[in-house]
Amino acid sequence: MCSFFKAKDMGIDLGTANTLIYVKDSGIVLNEPSVIAVDADTSKILAVGADAKAMLGKAPKNISVVRPLQDGVISDFDKTADMLRTFIERAMEQKKMRNYRVAVGVPTGVTEVEKRAVEEVVRQMGATEVYILEEPMAAAIGAGLPVDGTTGCMIADIGGGTTDVAIIALGGVVASTSIRHAGDKFNEAIVQYIRKRHALLIGDRTAEELKINLGCACMDNDELGNEVIRTMNARGRDIISGLPKTLEITNKDMMIALQESMDIVIDAIKTTIEKAPPEIAADIAEKGMMLSGGGAHIYNLDKLIKKKTDMDVSIAENAFEAVALGTGKGLEDVEKLKIYTRKSRRRGTEN
Repeated sequence: MCSFFKAKDMGIDLGTANTLIYVKDSGIVLNEPSVIAVDADTSKILAVGADAKAMLGKAPKNISVVRPLQDGVISDFDKTADMLRTFIERAMEQKKMRNYRVAVGVPTGVTEVEKRAVEEVVRQMGATEVYILEEPMAAAIGAGLPVDGTTGCMIADIGGGTTDVAIIALGGVVASTSIRHAGDKFNEAIVQYIRKRHALLIGDRTAEELKINLGCACMDNDELGNEVIRTMNARGRDIISGLPKTLEITNKDMMIALQESMDIVIDAIKTTIEKAPPEIAADIAEKGMMLSGGGAHIYNLDKLIKKKTDMDVSIAENAFEAVALGTGKGLEDVEKLKIYTRKSRRRGTEN
């Protein structure tokens, strides 16, 4: 018989690309791709996380490898529940849990129905209290921004499925914009560019590697004014011959491939500022904004945003982990967390 124990409070960043779990007193204990592999005939779970991601694009027909979250929301409830159950068990190193509190980060634009779906998944895991916190608020808390102050602060959280931009003051989101254009769309743009420009068909994993290693929002110049070129080999299938081919890709290729995506993100930032009251906009003009999420690490994105908006832009020290850290830190003061979530629900009703 499995024994129960009182588990510690837990913060979860349930992301389209990755799921991160923060446990009180232990920090980030899990960071895994949001992927699950299931036997299509028996429904048996074969792999979850990194092991499942390694199967993407390679699995035979009898193995279903899926990402159960799309654009930041649950698209396959059952597989999300199975995946999250496995992640929580790994994080807690136990099979049975009870009486623990969970805060989950979700994108700003999700509906109340989608929030309830997320809450139901987590409650199925044995949580007695579940708090749904908007990702930009969670990211701002995790990045150490003064979210309770009278001076407005601004953050853009660029994840795998969504980019969430928010201006926050007095513990609430004053203005926000959520677009379903983020890391996954960046990968798609790279695939399409390489196909059109170089007649090479590459997979999503190769596109992601190119994004991480060469992704570039604008070029650097050397002392002579020449562009600094970096390269990386990409392997795929030649569209013309149909045979495997290796091609050298440059950071300038990446800049061109990502140009439209960068413009979309910057437009979301501008739109959010336009929604803000003048006094808050003045605070942002003085204090600048912060970037978080995996997309914050696109090289020179901060410089491009500064050039396009004339605002100071900084990158959170823990950009990739900010949402998970924020959900965990939020549980340290549950009364404040209740206020954050209550304001979120009220604003959602008003919208």
